[in-house]
Amino acid sequence: MLSIPEAVDAQADAAAVKVAATRSPLRFLVSSMLAGLWVGGGVYVMFSAAGPFFIAGDPATRLVSGAVFAIALTFVVFAGSELATSAMMVLPMGALRRRISWLQGAGTLVFILVGNLLGSLVLAWVLIQAGIFNDAATGGMLDGILTTKMSHSASELFFRAIMCNILVCVAIWAAGRVKSEAAKAIVIFWGVFGFIASGFEHVVANMTIFGAGVLGGSSVEVTWADFGNNMLWVGLGNLVGGMVVLGMAYHFIAGRRKADAVVTESIDAADVAVQQDAVPEVERVS
Repeated sequence: MLSIPEAVDAQADAAAVKVAATRSPLRFLVSSMLAGLWVGGGVYVMFSAAGPFFIAGDPATRLVSGAVFAIALTFVVFAGSELATSAMMVLPMGALRRRISWLQGAGTLVFILVGNLLGSLVLAWVLIQAGIFNDAATGGMLDGILTTKMSHSASELFFRAIMCNILVCVAIWAAGRVKSEAAKAIVIFWGVFGFIASGFEHVVANMTIFGAGVLGGSSVEVTWADFGNNMLWVGLGNLVGGMVVLGMAYHFIAGRRKADAVVTESIDAADVAVQQDAVPEVERVS
């Protein structure tokens, strides 16, 4: 297992890779769209598996939802794609470790969000054309979740989103520390299970859910203003959870970068040598 300083440096290196990848914008866009697809796929699997529990009012709904939704982040990590919520931790770590600038990090995050949104909307449209939400259980769960999400106040969305991305990013963080692929999959499962079972808010998952609503997949009236309101508060909450609670906290725990530590030690050694040279020979002998 990587130490905390090693893991922070590894995430900072990953941030630099993300920024460099934006130099091939079309490829980076497709990678970001795929993350929207994988998360949206998790949403549909969740509706399909947990829908019958939902319309029956079964309290096991959230447990079933969390258990199956883990497919989303598992595919994002193991298939390889760019997801905004994990980038909210990775990119700030890169900026804090001075591997990238804050401006580069912000621009890359916006790029990823746009790609995630496009991928999610395309998937939502395809699912509607396939008649997926015509099923009573699947469509009923979509209607119920949209109604619930739109009933939350801005502050409720914000704080639910903070809690969501704490769990998502700690899953990515812990998975990055272990070397076994099986251990990575297990850690990811529990992180995702936790946020879904708790009813927290994930900005990319909501892109597919609200996308299905505004494109006509639900019987609940959903406007683009409703969509935008959710994206704003959930996106900000996810950012705080990923950047502040995980990114900044573990950067602080890790201390200086290895390169910074070496430079500091060299400067300190040079200062000691200068001070010794400045002491008169008589004082040294005495």
